[in-house]
Amino acid sequence: MAAHLGAHETMELHEVLTDTVDGINQFELYRPYAKDPQLQAMIDRHIQFMVQEYNNMVNALNQQGMSPMGSGYRTPRTTAAAAPTYGLNNPAPQSPNKSAAEMNDQDVASGMLGCHKASATMRMHAAQEFANPQLRRMVQQCAVNSSEMAYETFQYMNQKGYYQVPTMKEMTTNTVLNTYQPAQMPMAQQSQQPQPPQQPYQ
Repeated sequence: MAAHLGAHETMELHEVLTDTVDGINQFELYRPYAKDPQLQAMIDRHIQFMVQEYNNMVNALNQQGMSPMGSGYRTPRTTAAAAPTYGLNNPAPQSPNKSAAEMNDQDVASGMLGCHKASATMRMHAAQEFANPQLRRMVQQCAVNSSEMAYETFQYMNQKGYYQVPTMKEMTTNTVLNTYQPAQMPMAQQSQQPQPPQQPYQ
C-alpha cells in the first residue's frame, strides 16, 4: 500500500522542520547578547513567529488536512517604510570574535540575517520536490516568511551601519543595465486553414 506522501516530500519536510527547530534554538542563543531594545524586540518577534509557524506546519501534517498557514510574516510599518542607504561610509574591519563574551548587536543581527537567508533558500528549494499542491504552497509561504524576516533584519543592519551596500559608478551601473532592451513578443504560428477545393472550370 502506497504512503500518502512521497519519499521526497517526507525527507524535505524533515529537513524543513529540522531547520525551523535549529533556527529557533539559534535565536534563543543569540537573545541574551542583544542589547539594543529595537534588536531585542525584533528577535523576540521573530522567535514568536517561527514557533507559531513550526506549530502550524506540525498541526497541518498531523491533521493531514493541510490547513492554511494563515497570514504571512508582516514587517512593522515603521521598518517597512525605511528606504535603504546605499554606499560605503568607513566600514569597520571584520574578524571573528575571540570568545562569546565579545558578541555584540552587530554579531547577533548578522547571525539572524544569515539564518533567515539560508532558510528562505532551503525552503524554496524543498518546495520544488512536493507532489501535494497544498504542501507545496505551505512550504513556499514559509520561504517567503523567511525572506521577509531576512529583509527586516537587513533594514535594521543597514540603518545602524552594520550592513553597508557597496555601489558602482552611476555610469557603470547604467551601462550594465541599459544593455537590456525590451523584447518583441514571439509571433504565434498561424494555423494552416485547409483551402476549399477549387471548382473545375465549366
